[in-house]
Amino acid sequence: MTDLFATPKASHSCPKASSAPLAERMRPVSLDEYIGQEHILAPGKLLRRAVEAGRLSSILLYGPPGTGKTTLARIIATTTEAAFEPFSGVENSVADLRKALQRAAERLQVNGSKTVLFVDEIHRLNKSQQDVLLPSMEDGTVQFIGATTHNPYFVLTSALVSRSQIFQLEPLTPQHLSALQKRAIADSLRGLGHMRIQADPLALDHFAIQAEGDARKCLNALELAALTTPPNNEGCVCIGLAEAQESIQRKAVVYDRDGDQHYDTISALIKSIRGCDPDASLYWLARMLVAGEDIRFLARRMVILASEDVGMADPQALPLAVAALQAVEFVGLPEAQIPLAHACVYLATAPKSNRTYSAIQAARKDVEEGRSLAIPKALRDTHYKGADALGHQGYVYPHDFEGAYIPQAYLSEGRRYYHPTENGAERRVKERLEYWRSLFDAAQTAQAQPLSKKSGP
Repeated sequence: MTDLFATPKASHSCPKASSAPLAERMRPVSLDEYIGQEHILAPGKLLRRAVEAGRLSSILLYGPPGTGKTTLARIIATTTEAAFEPFSGVENSVADLRKALQRAAERLQVNGSKTVLFVDEIHRLNKSQQDVLLPSMEDGTVQFIGATTHNPYFVLTSALVSRSQIFQLEPLTPQHLSALQKRAIADSLRGLGHMRIQADPLALDHFAIQAEGDARKCLNALELAALTTPPNNEGCVCIGLAEAQESIQRKAVVYDRDGDQHYDTISALIKSIRGCDPDASLYWLARMLVAGEDIRFLARRMVILASEDVGMADPQALPLAVAALQAVEFVGLPEAQIPLAHACVYLATAPKSNRTYSAIQAARKDVEEGRSLAIPKALRDTHYKGADALGHQGYVYPHDFEGAYIPQAYLSEGRRYYHPTENGAERRVKERLEYWRSLFDAAQTAQAQPLSKKSGP
């Protein structure tokens, strides 16, 4: 009798060479075949233990294209002997999703079979569509696996994220991709083993490097080279560096201006400048420029960094960053990259101090926690009749004294927020401030009279 609710297990049967790309045919069929992601799948790691023990909860696989998210989901279904229900956030509708959940529920009720519901491109589902998944995840109707190239914390609902364990997949290394290519060349059943291929190691290295961690791109480029290179007199297909260079296009910079690539890359730029590495700073700046980032956004970030991280250690950093912002607005691309690079290198190589930023944060904390200090009467406004009667007097004009300084209190109780470093120009600021503070402390201690006024000009 045919089971109307049965769904075939995750299939890894080999498609004919003419019907599927090499990357599809060479999908690993087990965890032992799976290459890469050792940080989560090496023996003893959490995800591998959970899969092998059949104790996997709902998970989200997050990583760039070609890192094995779909393959891993299929392997999990096979390993746990579960039916595999694929769903695409791009191609399928919510009605399709409800039908898949209904099939899973009936399958579980009729014969106790488990179902892996794999939702690819899950970030394409809106909030209400994501909410459809929650009841079936909670009651165990399905073992949910979601896949996305976007940071789940940015694009998915908190309800879905809180019910899932997140595993981040990293781009495959050139070593991983080289191993995949060699496996494909040797495999006569699923790969290119029937073609008698001789591949120059330099060609394989070129594919591995240009694919930038994307196994699909790497294997499909290898197949293109194999299929378009005529065999020699001995019937051997020889793939050299020239054939490899023709068979793989330059990979587009992976960058989404409203997603985690945007935030991760600007974070890398800021941290590289803060860390005094002009070379890394220029690389991340170039990456954002090539990807089409808004040049005004980049200039604004440098203005902020000039105050936050360079500060008083180099007071010229802020006006230079502002000048770069104005230049960017004035000249536009492509020339705008020049003042941006100028500002980037200047800030990266400048001495650093975040003490002004720390100082305003500390002062704000006092204010926000309700520590309202009374304004000393000597500092209050006196430009109206009756101010003297209110006691708004006693202010001493500093410019009447040598050095334009006179010890007097500007807060009703002592607070010190700014603590200068000895980095760069801030060392001189620290020396002046320590001198003035010593005069103030001495005056407070001795209750000294105001200093004698200097003589007239």
